[in-house]
Amino acid sequence: MPLSPSSSARPRPPARAPRPARPRKPGRRWLGWALAGVLLLGLVVYGRYSAQFNRYARRAYASLRANSLTGHEKTPFRSGYAVHGIDVSAYQGRIDWPLVAQNQVRFAFIKATEGGTLRDPRFSRNWREARAAGVFRGAYHYFHPNSDVTRQADLFTRTVPLGPGDLPPVLDVEHANFHDVAQMRRNVALWLRLVERHYGVRPILYSNYGFYKRHLAGHFDKYPLWLAHYEVDQPRLPASRWIIWQHSDESYVPGIRGPVDFNVFQGSFERLRALRIPPKRP
Repeated sequence: MPLSPSSSARPRPPARAPRPARPRKPGRRWLGWALAGVLLLGLVVYGRYSAQFNRYARRAYASLRANSLTGHEKTPFRSGYAVHGIDVSAYQGRIDWPLVAQNQVRFAFIKATEGGTLRDPRFSRNWREARAAGVFRGAYHYFHPNSDVTRQADLFTRTVPLGPGDLPPVLDVEHANFHDVAQMRRNVALWLRLVERHYGVRPILYSNYGFYKRHLAGHFDKYPLWLAHYEVDQPRLPASRWIIWQHSDESYVPGIRGPVDFNVFQGSFERLRALRIPPKRP
């Protein structure tokens, strides 16, 4: 049926022209790529240094929970070894040595001195109480490469009354603040000679794996080696090269409120007993 004039279709409005696309800001595209690059780099770095990152995270967590510790926390000992020990300093605070001894700690190295002037304020107490608890004791000196070596040896020998039944003296060499590696080695050798002459027993050399490999390996092979090497199943040095392995510095043993270094001795308890300073001959 034809439409009447009144019902005729109204004219349609003209179609709107499409809006022009907004140009993308070039900075946003590069920002995305930059963020992706940073993320990728972070993953690569973490993959390479994950052990160190995890270690720092654990230590940060341990610091946060320090106030809740009771001194009865316990970390399982390293399997495959029969003789376990610790090393301590004033950092550990007051130690319940009888309780430590009850938890199969057979030996302990106690910090005595550092550099040319510093005496550990808890050395005398730890030295006395470790022996009273039946723990084989030894003492160590933290070496400063730029401090007078004769003065360092003299400080140690005046502080530590080593005698029969004690473990040999220890020189802790890991301080990297030196300029001449040959001079550092000469100073280490002199400290070792002076202390050996004083006590009549060959000292033990302590160092961490990286420092030892870079600066000490091949120069002090006649001295027993106490090696610090973490985050590994076994030290990367041959077993014939070391006698004590410090495998952790974030372990717990009842009697100490907070973390402590854990060590294993390579050999039997009888071999550890034989390592001690012998009785003086009449």
